Amino acid sequence: MAGTLSVLVLLASGTAWSLSGWVSGQMNRFDVFGGLLDGDRPAPGPTGALNFLVIGSDGRDQMERGEQDDLGVGHTPGERSDTMMLVHLNNDRDRVTVVGIPRDSWVDIPGHGEDKINAAYAYGGPSLAVQTVESATNVRVDHYVEVDFTGFVDVVDSLGGIEVCLPEAIDDPKAHLVMAAGTHQVDGQQALAFARTRQTARGDLDRIDRQQQVIAALLDKALSSETLTDPAKFSAFLDSALGSVTVDEGLDSGTLNQLGGQLRSIGLDDVTFAQVPVAQVDYWTPRGDVAIRWDEAAAADMFAAIAADRPVDADGGSGGEGGEGGGPAEGADVRPADVRLQIFNGMGTPGLGAQARQGLTDAGFQVPGEAQNWSSRDVPRTLVRYAPGSLAAAELVAEALPGAAMEEDATLGEDVQVVVGADYTGVQAPEASAAPAPTPTASPEQTTTARENVCS
Repeated sequence: MAGTLSVLVLLASGTAWSLSGWVSGQMNRFDVFGGLLDGDRPAPGPTGALNFLVIGSDGRDQMERGEQDDLGVGHTPGERSDTMMLVHLNNDRDRVTVVGIPRDSWVDIPGHGEDKINAAYAYGGPSLAVQTVESATNVRVDHYVEVDFTGFVDVVDSLGGIEVCLPEAIDDPKAHLVMAAGTHQVDGQQALAFARTRQTARGDLDRIDRQQQVIAALLDKALSSETLTDPAKFSAFLDSALGSVTVDEGLDSGTLNQLGGQLRSIGLDDVTFAQVPVAQVDYWTPRGDVAIRWDEAAAADMFAAIAADRPVDADGGSGGEGGEGGGPAEGADVRPADVRLQIFNGMGTPGLGAQARQGLTDAGFQVPGEAQNWSSRDVPRTLVRYAPGSLAAAELVAEALPGAAMEEDATLGEDVQVVVGADYTGVQAPEASAAPAPTPTASPEQTTTARENVCS
């Protein structure tokens, strides 16, 4: 679901209305921090700065099957963190930073080993989700906020819908979303599908961009629609927004009242969005699925800036999304070090895939994962499979595998796949361009404000 935070809408809104004990009583509460040992956690940040972990939960167990079908959220049992955002409020209360954390980030989950970060919630609920984010970022989490599917839909509908815009069309039958490129006015159900779909080229990273656009649209609508200045509208909004929000026990009415007063002057230009810098968008995990690896140096810089209460676009901190570490752009000079491969044994011959992997690694290609078995064991001719836009990289790989056939597949990511067939005789190092390999970056220009995320 979208990583929208109705509490953020209330706090960063410019409203002069105080949050009452009644408002506090509408929220669900959970003892998130009670089981965490202080000595195992990052040190507290500068006095006054606050960090919120915001979770969009994909729990469906409390929904009727018909409601699940209407929202296009599927029927998967259990509960995971479908969206994760780290929201930083600075000490001066004149800046809000929202960092999107890709749900498929490959990290260490305390007590469970390496896994996708969204599995932490499934293994241990809010407490383990907080512990995992703290471990991965070295940022102390002060408060926890969780919103579910229904709560998000109600928030959007209570504001009369929002405006979103797309640079490209989306057709996602699973999410019940068919949307042409351009600007659209959407209700809560459509906004949920817009924010959840991953049916665009960059998958989860595009989805984070759309979720941040949704938050900006909610802020803009709340500020411009008199919702926050009209007592009747404001009361109705609170009724819709807060019933599906779960917070930690420390977010009591006194804390919320204080924050509401401190953030009274926050506007769209004061809310900055960023993503965790990414080095690899299709890391082949040891268990055989695809995950996201962070650009560790750039991510460490970003989170160090947040922990020190510095803007993420200042010197020493970085905002936005890093280089994705995928294949080189079509038409660019390509060398083996630019190309990442997935290797499959198409014959079932023991060690054949590992042999090809070693040969291609020796030739300079990136082969981060072990060779896997292909779906069949009688592939007569070695295949080089590639996504549209990765032709140059695939041609370089085929040059290294004499006699290999090439096959385009629009469902692939940026890694080139090699299926080793019966004709495999070895690897011949290609005559690659001497162009320098790209370095993943997380440039300050890739942070955006909420105003820049509003369609108009």
